[in-house]
Amino acid sequence: MAPVQPMAPAAGWAPALWRACNALMAAFFALAALVQVVYIIPAVLTLLVGLNPLVTGNVIWKSVSAVHVFFCVVWAASLAYHLMLQAQWNVLHEEEGRELSGLVIITAWMSLCHSTSKNPVGGRIQLVVATVIALFPFTAWLYIYINKEMRSSWPTHCKTVI
Repeated sequence: MAPVQPMAPAAGWAPALWRACNALMAAFFALAALVQVVYIIPAVLTLLVGLNPLVTGNVIWKSVSAVHVFFCVVWAASLAYHLMLQAQWNVLHEEEGRELSGLVIITAWMSLCHSTSKNPVGGRIQLVVATVIALFPFTAWLYIYINKEMRSSWPTHCKTVI
């Protein structure tokens, strides 16, 4: 009996999974852009990666991504500081906490895309991380939407969105 050979990291399913993750994230960022303008840039950048994964090697894509990530990190740090000052530890129950979560997702996703400029699909670990990050916002939205206690504390402008 011949030994079982491990699957190659760039098997036929890997590029499809990477594109699917980018499609999910582009959809998430586009939906979030309806509420917060900050999501428009990652929506466009992620859509470009989904259409052509090699775009992450482009100097314009890298520059726009890096500048956007920088501003997201600064904004996230200020929100985290604000939440710590108010001793708010259940971040999803606070509007600032949900905003902070979104900024962390932007930063994580753009950093992940940025790290794939040499290998557009990345390795298995990057694909697992990409899948987890891509599914997290939708899982969090579902949790927030189902949680009646959380919905009751929403400000009025949040009750009229999706």
